[in-house]
Amino acid sequence: MADPIDPSTPPSTEPPVGNPSGPSSTGLPSNVAAALACFPLIGGLIFWFVEKRDSFVRFYAMQSIIFGAAWLLFNIASGILHAILWSLPGVGGFFGALWMFVAALVHLGLFIIMVLAMINAFSGARWDIPYVGPIARRQVGDL
Repeated sequence: MADPIDPSTPPSTEPPVGNPSGPSSTGLPSNVAAALACFPLIGGLIFWFVEKRDSFVRFYAMQSIIFGAAWLLFNIASGILHAILWSLPGVGGFFGALWMFVAALVHLGLFIIMVLAMINAFSGARWDIPYVGPIARRQVGDL
């Protein structure tokens, strides 16, 4: 019976895919830590304070902090605007419902951006969220 492993083929010595700069100081692979840091605001804050060495994880953490803060500010402003529109006499119901629809579309878009950031982080690619990524790069020092 033939040996199923061909001894003439050496094992691969390539580094693992998706691990751009080695293990992070959290003990997780960099791509996993960066993907977890993409949870807006909370994940970013946790990994920003825990991770000290890996700039890949720190970039995604800072991007998540800024993105999460923007999402939170949108929620606050949306709630205030919704209350104002809903209280308008006569047409408040229409404008309040219209704003709820627009806000739901914005939330869907923000959720899709968050998922795209997680996918890119997990695949090991450094992806900038429009407007947020360049600010995060300056904060981390990756220009």
